[in-house]
Amino acid sequence: MNKQQLIEKIASETNMSKAQTENLLNCAFENIKKAVKKGDDVKLVGFGTFTKAKRKARTGRNPQTGKAIKIPAAWAPKFRAGAEFKALVK
Repeated sequence: MNKQQLIEKIASETNMSKAQTENLLNCAFENIKKAVKKGDDVKLVGFGTFTKAKRKARTGRNPQTGKAIKIPAAWAPKFRAGAEFKALVK
């Protein structure tokens, strides 16, 4: 399912227009991104938690040359599925 299909599904189930649904979904995504960027966790009970995680610096390999390269430490978004979501997928 892509974003457009999700918008259509939500719009049909909530009797909202597709434009309203898209605005709502975009607003939710933007607020999640802003909160995680700031370092806050976004916990959606039954669905999961979005967090900001630190990745350590490490050594990698250039696949073309095989030469070792240093990959610097970086921040990355992380998602942990909630118990209900995990149980549903099993």
